[in-house]
Amino acid sequence: MNTGLQLYNTLSRKKELFQPLNAPNVGMYVCGPTVYSDVHLGNCRTFISFDLIFRYLKYSGYKVRYVRNITDAGHLEGDRDEGDDKFAKRAKLEQLEPMEIVQKYTLGFHDVLRMFNTQPPSIEPTATGHIIEQIEMIKVIMANGYGYEVDGNVYFDVEKYSKEYNYTILTNRNLEDMLNNTRELGGQDEKRGRLDFALWIKAKPETLMQWQSPWGMGFPGWHIECSAMSAKYLGAEFDIHGGGMDLAATHHTNEIAQSEACSHKQPARYWMHTNMLTVNGTRMSKSAGNGFLPLELFTGDHPLLKKGYSPMTVKFFMLQAHYRSTLDFSNDALDASEKGFRRLMSAIGLLDKLSVSEQNDFDIDALKEKCINAMNDDFNSPILVAELFEAVRIINTVYDGKGKISAEELEKLKQLINDFVFDILGLKDEDAGSNDLNGVLDMVINLRTEAKANKDYATSDRIRIGLQELGIQLKDGKEGTTWSKA
Repeated sequence: MNTGLQLYNTLSRKKELFQPLNAPNVGMYVCGPTVYSDVHLGNCRTFISFDLIFRYLKYSGYKVRYVRNITDAGHLEGDRDEGDDKFAKRAKLEQLEPMEIVQKYTLGFHDVLRMFNTQPPSIEPTATGHIIEQIEMIKVIMANGYGYEVDGNVYFDVEKYSKEYNYTILTNRNLEDMLNNTRELGGQDEKRGRLDFALWIKAKPETLMQWQSPWGMGFPGWHIECSAMSAKYLGAEFDIHGGGMDLAATHHTNEIAQSEACSHKQPARYWMHTNMLTVNGTRMSKSAGNGFLPLELFTGDHPLLKKGYSPMTVKFFMLQAHYRSTLDFSNDALDASEKGFRRLMSAIGLLDKLSVSEQNDFDIDALKEKCINAMNDDFNSPILVAELFEAVRIINTVYDGKGKISAEELEKLKQLINDFVFDILGLKDEDAGSNDLNGVLDMVINLRTEAKANKDYATSDRIRIGLQELGIQLKDGKEGTTWSKA
């Protein structure tokens, strides 16, 4: 099955033709959130990007099993197996049980993604629900000679693994340089090598989240959960593994090592990474004070924001940049996206009001082909959005009586909008559900139409200006008056 889809593979550092292992079935694993705090926008961008990929693969005829995990154990503050467990630290801070923290922020994560109108994954496994699988995988890694235990801690032997496999295959970094840039082991450090990482961590007596294992009471390292869960639900080899680019250097590098040390197979055929967010040209981060949460963005409750933006405006803004490019947040850029999104939705609102003709001035098949070509080029959503504004131009041209469209081409246009705007981009008209508002506005527009018919232009203007002040723009056309948010 060849749909012509090309995607960028981090492993090869180039675009490749997408050839699933077992077409039409596709297995896709994406690293989900660590649920110890509110989900941040960088995470949201990753999940919106992979939602787009999930939707387009299904549109292309693939049967996709999309697995996205929840990290609810084992993630320490540092990548070097140091510091406190993130859940324990937050639990102390909020005076809650660690699993209360997990529940609170998992629900919050799902709420935010619902606001962005993303589809749930096929399977959403948790680290705590797969402790047995992780222990079993560690046992195999140790039996194969790539893991060792010291006083209840189990470590992965990177240097031994590197003699047989390419540890830096994903990032193309030089192993010697990595070793030189890693601090020397202190006398108290029990690891054999400087790059070794924890597979299992011995629990302190006060640790609340700990489990029995062959090496005593403890909890899994951060990396092992994704290797164990991807293997369980997608097999030792699967098609796509995705996540934010910040995961490539440590988490995904270690995942590949664990999986190969266990099954002797490269786990994923294609590795895909989303790029980072910036704010006014500076990398978004909590420490820089320029990071805002999705809800702050929706309400405008942040010093860097002059107002709030709706979830669909934010999503549309994100989709206007390619998932592999940096995305810069600014009030001006969000304002432009808001205008663009309203333009798109206003045009779609006119579709059912278009008059058909025997004549036809537009080739919708050619436009559809351009939309497919854009998505087949590594899910190029900015190009797709640009093509959809050609559809907007067609709609407005026909509505204004400056072009003609046949019944057949109009049906194709409606299908194209449904497929690409709603099904693939996952956008929705935020005003569509407000039937009461629609009813009231229709009544007010009818009153204005009557006033104009009676040559009561003062009342007609008063209604138009009054609605304008409320952010409602009226547009008079041959087929009557329509409204849109200004």
